[in-house]
Amino acid sequence: MNYSETIDYLYNAAPAFEKVGASAYKEGLSNTHALDEHFNHPHRQFKTIHIAGTNGKGSCSHTIAAILQSQGYKVGLYTSPHLIDFRERIRINGECIPEERVIRFVEEERSFFEPLQPSFFELTTALAFLYFAEQGVDIAIVEVGLGGRLDCTNIITPLLSVITNISFDHTQFLGSTLAAIANEKAGIIKEGKLCLVGEYTPETRPVFERVAKEKNAILCFAEDNHIHSNLDFELKGNYQEKNKNTILNAIRLLRNQLEISDEAIERGLKNVCELTGLMGRWQKLQDEPLVICDTGHNLAGWQYLAPQIKATAENHTSLKVVFGMVDDKDINAVMDLLPKEATYYFCQASTHRAIPAKVVKDIAEEKGISGKEFSSVSEAYTQALADAKVGDFVFVGGSSYVVADLLTDLNNTN
Repeated sequence: MNYSETIDYLYNAAPAFEKVGASAYKEGLSNTHALDEHFNHPHRQFKTIHIAGTNGKGSCSHTIAAILQSQGYKVGLYTSPHLIDFRERIRINGECIPEERVIRFVEEERSFFEPLQPSFFELTTALAFLYFAEQGVDIAIVEVGLGGRLDCTNIITPLLSVITNISFDHTQFLGSTLAAIANEKAGIIKEGKLCLVGEYTPETRPVFERVAKEKNAILCFAEDNHIHSNLDFELKGNYQEKNKNTILNAIRLLRNQLEISDEAIERGLKNVCELTGLMGRWQKLQDEPLVICDTGHNLAGWQYLAPQIKATAENHTSLKVVFGMVDDKDINAVMDLLPKEATYYFCQASTHRAIPAKVVKDIAEEKGISGKEFSSVSEAYTQALADAKVGDFVFVGGSSYVVADLLTDLNNTN
């Protein structure tokens, strides 16, 4: 198989949550333990940092990786989903895993894993840990896929567990209250180890305190320790201010175990995207007209995005929004936050989970938001750009998959 065939095989042999939704979700760690044993427990060969939470996982993971890289560590980074290429999920010092290694993994190991019928994420996690061990990383930043307690990344024993924040997302798996969701995320707190919670609510704080006490863990809350910093942070979304405080508190705790200089912190914060390959976080694609895309995709994310879009639009002649969502998000609540004074280009991303553009348009019209529908992100974006003039602002988002389609299309045309 070539690389493209290998990726198709992985998606079809082991369905991915982001492709098919709930049917890809496998509860429990039996497959994970079987794969881990088969590969002789590769995650035990390097240090780890574990990152969970509803929003901000990706930004925090990539920035901590950038800081540690700047210190000279060989850093593995395991995140999801990818935006353009599967290999973005597994990186070392910003470099994606080679295509050849992905092909060889499937060719050499399929006879073992096919009878297990693992999920896509279970297989990807096994590959990531194996690759990091083979390459001799000093430390790996491991982002939770979904939840925490039963996530297949949860076999690691990290130097530090980070829970960025808790809001409503994936409630069909994690529970319908913030306390229930917090309990699932708190599953990454390990016996006697450090845990940092970025943001908390009156509902979630007692959950973290209870679990930490049960595990004899050392629990810290970043919100209780605001670190004033004038350091330039490359990630410019409004929501990044809270992420920055979580990151700086994480580094403060890690400095008891790792050498991390002030210079490394400054360089990492300033050069996250270059050092790690991060994309889609209030990412500027061009200046005139201004084009920004962002992967914010749930209500909590849009509570930060909507005011920033509005404030940015005030400095521009007109606002054009390319917008689509997927079927497990609260589209009605997000729509209530969208600016009314804008021209909308409703679209659907190339995933089975995308809400049809016509449905998005109909919901929008009920809320006094008007626009045209397009069958793809590419068509919607092309039209928005054609309509935009110098001085206008074009925003693309609503779903990670909308941004993924846009960046993939732009990548293919460059």
